Amino acid sequence: MRSAFATVPFYRERWALDGRTDPVLVPGRTGTDGGAVPLAEAVHKIVDLVPLAGGSQRIESSRGLGPVLRKARSVTGDALVVVLGGDEVRAPVDLPRGVRCCVVDPDVPASSALAEVSAELRRGRRVLAIGDDKQLTVFAAALPEDRAYRVESVPRRELDTMDSGPYGVLHDPALGYLGAIEDCGRWHLDWPRVYARPTTGGLAFTLLRQDSPRFVDVLPAGGVRGEIASCPRHGTPVVLT
Repeated sequence: MRSAFATVPFYRERWALDGRTDPVLVPGRTGTDGGAVPLAEAVHKIVDLVPLAGGSQRIESSRGLGPVLRKARSVTGDALVVVLGGDEVRAPVDLPRGVRCCVVDPDVPASSALAEVSAELRRGRRVLAIGDDKQLTVFAAALPEDRAYRVESVPRRELDTMDSGPYGVLHDPALGYLGAIEDCGRWHLDWPRVYARPTTGGLAFTLLRQDSPRFVDVLPAGGVRGEIASCPRHGTPVVLT
């Protein structure tokens, strides 16, 4: 937070108006939601999320998929990961070594990527599909019946649509992938790369390893009430809503 306050225009202005300096609260001025910012407001001013030294304004909606997918379905080896989405979706760059990836728009029938997936299934390769419920249903229907059943579906959930699984990855269109359901059935935060805390406005998230655009203490999905607890089995942070 100190780095963001010192180098990112959006937070310098926002926290200064809330009475923060360096960024400690000024006595008598409490700010809003403990300093947390609605994510939509931050994205609207994306140019101001770039540090003064410069950086990218591009939102990486596939950021973090590799680490959370390892937790969700133990993806290793020569698996093929299919990320479902439109032209705005880019293939992730953090998948495990040897794992291939393609982006498929399930609403575009007979695409070359869809044909590649069908061929990989025919060869017996492990295929995992990541998407929301509608995308997963349309994608499965577009594959030959004798192959579609072999696809391992991994539902993509946002903070306000978390369910009990048994599989799933926690995602936000601007922040990327934030966590996954592990074998204990709990939604585990990707804590080495993502920090979260409860505020009066909901759960606020910070991306720990992304320099630009910088997302610090932002409230996804309009603000969702919840808490961060320790998993009794793994001892690492879980998200409860």
